[in-house]
Amino acid sequence: MSLENKNFYIEIWLLLISFLIGLMIVVGGLTRLTDSGLSITQWELFSGIIPPITNLDWNNYFNLYKEIPEFKLQNYSMTLEEFKVIFWWEWAHRFLGRLIGIFFLIPLLFFTLIIGLRRLISLYFIFFLILFQGFMGWYMVSSGLVDRVDVSHYRLAIHLLFAFFILTLTLWEYLKLKNISLSHKKIEFYLPLVFLILIFCQIAIGAFVSGMDAGTIYNSWPLMGTSYFPDDNDFNNMLSFNAFNDPSLVQFFHRNLAYLIFIYYLVLVFKIYKNNLTRYFFTVKIIGLFLFIQILLGILTLLYGAQIILASMHQISSIFLVISSLYFLYLNSKTN
Repeated sequence: MSLENKNFYIEIWLLLISFLIGLMIVVGGLTRLTDSGLSITQWELFSGIIPPITNLDWNNYFNLYKEIPEFKLQNYSMTLEEFKVIFWWEWAHRFLGRLIGIFFLIPLLFFTLIIGLRRLISLYFIFFLILFQGFMGWYMVSSGLVDRVDVSHYRLAIHLLFAFFILTLTLWEYLKLKNISLSHKKIEFYLPLVFLILIFCQIAIGAFVSGMDAGTIYNSWPLMGTSYFPDDNDFNNMLSFNAFNDPSLVQFFHRNLAYLIFIYYLVLVFKIYKNNLTRYFFTVKIIGLFLFIQILLGILTLLYGAQIILASMHQISSIFLVISSLYFLYLNSKTN
């Protein structure tokens, strides 16, 4: 098998993994939006692959769920049939995680045999992150099993950021295999890098909003109540260590970081067009399209009180925004 053919198969494999990771992010978001994340109260690394089949199995899972605060304080009237709905979301999320691990490891071992470990060491690092992500998922879930009815929004944000980090690393490896011909005319490397970092920060704060159900308050735009700053808060509270534990402040941060990202994007566009970097024109237009969709869906999600379909679409659009921004970063960093 020629090197070109080997690279082609690796490219297809990495694209498949990227798709599965993206799907994992979407299912994870829906798991959170449906309050399903605590329905399975044990890690079950291997035994959880097979879902409950008999009524005895279902009742065992349901009885375990009845022992945690979410059921005792919030879902105490839930029936077994209602429990099955949230169970399947969490089971699907965990199953996808296992599937990604298997789909990554088996081809990785195969390509190691025919190419060698040295050329694939970065992919082994990604596989390690996938394994660690599984641990982070359980670390997040465990925070909601005692003394609270939801998972920690900090752990939720870390879990989500790791998913996006793994996605970007996987796509970066894919791009490295592509033979893209570029001009040597570039903008400063840090400009698209800072843009991508800002988006990652926004994803983290978005996880805070989701984790604290902060999207269900102040369902108006551009004002938060009767003013630009939330009515129920004080400006000085933003300087407090507890600012990220305050739902209205977190929503305020999320809104304003979106404005900052949009302004920064306009600076990038100005820089590119001023220097006539025609190679980047199409890419920044695509980024602008996804950024516009992301902001629009964010506004609609607020106006409709974090309605599940809009909220999920808002998260899906963030995946495309990250991918297009990563591609821009790659184009600006690659040398011939």
